[in-house]
Amino acid sequence: MDKRNRARIFRERLDTAIRNAGSSRSALARDTGFDRSTLTQILNGDEPRLPNVHLAARCAEVLGVSADWLLGLSDRHERAVDILGAAFEFRRATRTPADEFVQSCHREAAGYKIRHVPASIPDPLKTEAVLEHEYRAFLGKTPEQAIVAMQDRLDHVRAPGSDVEVCARLDVVTSLARGEGYWAGLDADARREQLAHIVTLCRDYYPGLRLYLFDAKKVYSAPVAIFGPLLAIVYVGQFYLVFRRRQQVIAFSQHFDELVRQADVDARQVADWIEEEFL
Repeated sequence: MDKRNRARIFRERLDTAIRNAGSSRSALARDTGFDRSTLTQILNGDEPRLPNVHLAARCAEVLGVSADWLLGLSDRHERAVDILGAAFEFRRATRTPADEFVQSCHREAAGYKIRHVPASIPDPLKTEAVLEHEYRAFLGKTPEQAIVAMQDRLDHVRAPGSDVEVCARLDVVTSLARGEGYWAGLDADARREQLAHIVTLCRDYYPGLRLYLFDAKKVYSAPVAIFGPLLAIVYVGQFYLVFRRRQQVIAFSQHFDELVRQADVDARQVADWIEEEFL
């Protein structure tokens, strides 16, 4: 871009920013600390004249816009810090299905498809024995609170018109059956009850509930939940990363679609597969 065009873009965008801010050239001169004549020469001059870096930066700072946008280097008028702030947020995670933030996401997305990659097995499919095993030593929420929240989540799955897709890791189910790793210490009867419970729910509520199992050696996913077109949250332990921009939510949905395509056990066969392999 030549100097004349860049100078024109700067004049037009600075005027636009002044109007959008409900300000004036006089007020901008006062707030930036520059003489009004300097701004006038840039804004009204017939000869192409670009501001120096300090003037462009001060104008952008005072008007709350991006200096790159003023200079025609970007089509986004927001400042970089504002773009990042709007792109995602951090939310404290409490590691329990009784997490108030997660519950609020479900309420916000009522009527939309919920898609979930759990850290272990899906919370709505857990038995009381498994929840007690998981949260017995947890100081934030009691097992009883987790059980109540799980029942609320299961009621959502049971509701007419519900649409819930879950992609879980295959090894989580196999280690549950064998009492290995994460499931060590959970007695065999409780593990068998949990597997039978998954089978029953997957049969009773299909297709409103669809569970796929994928091999983590072939394809990887962090724990993530996608609430319709509204937001996606990634669980990283102590907190959630929350994404609300449409393009971000679409990207997470495409990631989930790939997990479904790569699944070793399809939702239509998952109940039979678990029953034949482990029950």
